[in-house]
Amino acid sequence: MLLRLLSKHAPFESTACGTVTVFKTSRRCGHCMSEIGRDQVLPTLLNADHGRSRDEPEIAANIATQLEHMGLSTWSISVLRRLRDAIGRQEPDRVLEVGGSIGHRSAWLYDLFAEHPVSRFDIIEQGAKFGVILHRLQTRYDASAWSDIIVNDFATLCAEEKAWKLTTASGVGTDNRRLSEAYDAIIVDAPLSRLASDVQHAMSLLSNNGVLYTTEPETPVGEYDELDDEGKAKVDGFNAWIQFVQESQPNYHMAFVPLFGGTIVAFFKR
Repeated sequence: MLLRLLSKHAPFESTACGTVTVFKTSRRCGHCMSEIGRDQVLPTLLNADHGRSRDEPEIAANIATQLEHMGLSTWSISVLRRLRDAIGRQEPDRVLEVGGSIGHRSAWLYDLFAEHPVSRFDIIEQGAKFGVILHRLQTRYDASAWSDIIVNDFATLCAEEKAWKLTTASGVGTDNRRLSEAYDAIIVDAPLSRLASDVQHAMSLLSNNGVLYTTEPETPVGEYDELDDEGKAKVDGFNAWIQFVQESQPNYHMAFVPLFGGTIVAFFKR
């Protein structure tokens, strides 16, 4: 049985809290985000930035063509453009992308960071072959000094990070960590079957004023056979996503931004 909740949510979810906060990362707050209430952070970030080009970056456009030939999917141009606008307005210092694929979304971000530098941009991709392609993209942007391509399963990396913190606290661990202690912006692109778990893992890596971005999954439709493992995984994943959103509401402001070809979902700590 499918559970479809929050189907009539407003574009932005917020509270009536009047508390004023200075929204900023560890580096700077940005010219548009000096002082606003926490309940207004996401609506402010996720407005379209009409001062930026609507054209797809050249390298990203070339990768989009490759994606089409390979039969791979990606986020729509409208979603990517709005994501670029939001991160550009936020001006984060440390950024994490989970699910880099062959770098279409990464190219949008590299293009942005060429004009607005960050101190760290980590990309996680589970597939080794895609990791090679991402390394080529990194080289093309001459970003090896401040960007890292990590080929591994995200859940495994998060488990390693947790273990690193425990051993370091006890004075035992000495190995270098693979993830940053806290990211100001995290983008999660994961299959529906593990979207909720990956977003939950990512939340533990957010800085105090960090923002997590993902896209709302499509509702599974139709019936599936008991032996259809893929169909069952989609339904279970969707129900897990709905439950996760419900359970996150007390602790996070959320924004749902419907766009052509997808809906951006963003989370920001209350």
